Amino acid sequence: MTHVVSENCIKCKYTDCVDVCPVDCFKEGPNFLVIDPDECIDCAVCVPECPADAIFAEEDLPADQEQFIQINADLTPTFTTITRSHEPLEDADDWNGKTDKLQYLER
Repeated sequence: MTHVVSENCIKCKYTDCVDVCPVDCFKEGPNFLVIDPDECIDCAVCVPECPADAIFAEEDLPADQEQFIQINADLTPTFTTITRSHEPLEDADDWNGKTDKLQYLER
């Protein structure tokens, strides 16, 4: 199993999770992070670090977020590896907790 970044990360992109990842499995896009399913060792240390509560173990992913398993896998090759945290997007706090954000995902 792997961990999955879900919809609430879109337009927030807090990167607190990146600093604790022991295998550098996070990839960064313009307004979203993904977890490389081939690199993730399922250690779960990233889960409590996410201020947006956007990271789930695959088996714990809410049913309405299951499409993010494939989204993480599909975007992994095109996004860049990120190994250090940085400031979130400028209006991240305004977007945190909003629903229906998939339409804003920049690939």
